[in-house]
Amino acid sequence: MSKLRLEPMPLTAVAFSPYGDVIETTGNTPRSINQGTTQRYDDLARIDVGQDEGRPLLSVFVTQPQPLPLRITMIERHPLGSQAFVPLDEADFLVVVAAPGDDPKSGDLRAFLARKGQGVNYAPGVWHHPVIALGHETRFLVIDRGGDDTNCDELQFGEDEDILLER
Repeated sequence: MSKLRLEPMPLTAVAFSPYGDVIETTGNTPRSINQGTTQRYDDLARIDVGQDEGRPLLSVFVTQPQPLPLRITMIERHPLGSQAFVPLDEADFLVVVAAPGDDPKSGDLRAFLARKGQGVNYAPGVWHHPVIALGHETRFLVIDRGGDDTNCDELQFGEDEDILLER
């Protein structure tokens, strides 16, 4: 049996760049709008949902917290479009990803700790575990691809693989 212990690293734009975008205002320059009453931060993520006549789909996911350590048994990908998660609550959450490809292995997984004020946008085809809330139920604004085509592949890890996400 292969054993893997994943320890999350801090979520930064540089570390996460092989998998997509970190959505945050830190380090970005706003522009003033609405007669100076609002600071607007533009182009924080590359939303890519147009393949095969896709359209933007805006949803809210209500996610139950997961106890740690958490056994990782599956990951999924959305080959036809990106998928963005922005917490609507003040909450940290965990992200587990692997680069695009047809046959990711447990050793390809990386884990990140997203802090309050951060979101993520998975690039098309990036493997990821469903969003992992910490401590309490968390609502996420989700922007992904709508349309007629199936846009979700799942990969189950074998019973001989012991993948444990720690904090």
